Amino acid sequence: MTAGSTTVIVCAFNEAASLPACLHSLLAQTRPPDEIIVVNNASTDDTAGVARAVAGVRVIDEPAKGLVLARERGRLAAAGDLLVYIDADCRVPLTWLERLERRFARRADVVGVSGPYRFYDWDWSGRALLRAYDLAVAPPTHFAVHHALGWGAVLYGGNFAVRRSALERIGGFDRSVEFHGEDTNLGRRLTPLGRVQLAGDCWAWTSARRYKALGKRTVFGLYVRNFWSEILRHRPSDTDHLDVRA
Repeated sequence: MTAGSTTVIVCAFNEAASLPACLHSLLAQTRPPDEIIVVNNASTDDTAGVARAVAGVRVIDEPAKGLVLARERGRLAAAGDLLVYIDADCRVPLTWLERLERRFARRADVVGVSGPYRFYDWDWSGRALLRAYDLAVAPPTHFAVHHALGWGAVLYGGNFAVRRSALERIGGFDRSVEFHGEDTNLGRRLTPLGRVQLAGDCWAWTSARRYKALGKRTVFGLYVRNFWSEILRHRPSDTDHLDVRA
């Protein structure tokens, strides 16, 4: 693989139904990835078979269940200089990867870029609520904790890219984090190395299934509690042990 190459990594636990749309949206990019890896994370359905049926996709098995374990497995297997992580229930617009790569090309001090979500299966009130967060809450919070204080960053865990060299310098993903707070943990650890950009133009479609399953108030509470716990105490909230990937 040539210098400046990009690997897209999709970590998947029981995602046989959602995965094909994600993978085909990656293959349809105006600038297709140099490598696509699906990390089959202890799935009990046909996630691995579905992924292997898509030409150009490399499948790696991670038998120990855990999102951060799967992300680290993907990092170690990837050949690209830029590592892009997208959730299996996401579908990306045609120019998504081009936009991500352009942000790294413009500034050498950029070590990470993350984009927000738009929901393809939620009601108007849910979409409006999350859109308000993306426009009115996330940017000023990111500016305060990242640019003004240097404590960390707002990072959307299902849609982000990071320089491979930066991940190596921080020792990869923190495998002591089970699920919630892993995105904030990564943003905090990357901050001393350079700039983490919050990029509104690098958005991706995703499912609102977690909000539907747990409720808006619960999911927001989990995110806010674990974000500030990780920023201030350098660990996620001790009271949060939910894994809502299932």
